[in-house]
Amino acid sequence: MKIGSAGGNVPAKTSTGSGRLKDGQKAGPFTTPAAGDATSIMGIPDAEFTPRVQAAISLLMSEAEELRHTVSDLSRRLELAEQLADLDSLLPVYNRRAFVRELTRVQASARRYGTEASLVYLDLDQFKAINDDLGHEAGDHVLGEVVKRLKDSVRETDIIGRLGGDEFGLILTRTRPEDAHHLLDRLRRQFTDNPIVWKGREISSRMSSGVVSIHAGLQPEETLSLADDAMYRHKNGESRPGA
Repeated sequence: MKIGSAGGNVPAKTSTGSGRLKDGQKAGPFTTPAAGDATSIMGIPDAEFTPRVQAAISLLMSEAEELRHTVSDLSRRLELAEQLADLDSLLPVYNRRAFVRELTRVQASARRYGTEASLVYLDLDQFKAINDDLGHEAGDHVLGEVVKRLKDSVRETDIIGRLGGDEFGLILTRTRPEDAHHLLDRLRRQFTDNPIVWKGREISSRMSSGVVSIHAGLQPEETLSLADDAMYRHKNGESRPGA
């Protein structure tokens, strides 16, 4: 049963009608499914539509359905483009722009809820020598292995980003700086116990690091600068490993 006019449900029309229209066409049954659905929803009996109106409604319904598919496809493409825009050009981690955005979000959460988080700034020691001695393919391999081990070492809620050529950032949510140091100690042992190998050759992959607490009152770039300074102090031997 189709939904009829305001009077209630009425059976579907079967009569083809006999009156002629101005264009010479005879009135016929409303047989197009899409148009029939439209008239039922509108609560207008089929018999009140001429074949030309029925055809127009059917065409409009078809175009509307095609438009819905197009909009859905564009939405998926836009979502994919946004995801790709956040990724580093070489590695499956955030690029610097997206990392700074996430740092902004975490700082806002710290301000609103008083949650604690830490920022880790990492730099691969002597990475330029790897590129110079073994080539950029070897350097890319080292970067990929570093990212794999970083991902294995952090939680799903933590955030990894590539901040520069051989520099990485970690946002460790609900983590105090002293706990971040423990994570870095474990990470260093992992590189020592299981060194990166390129074409049968072990590659030294030591890292310098700086850790700072993520404070609500600082701008993201200020927090990054503090962590970067701490990393350089570590690299120059001015602080203990992991500091």
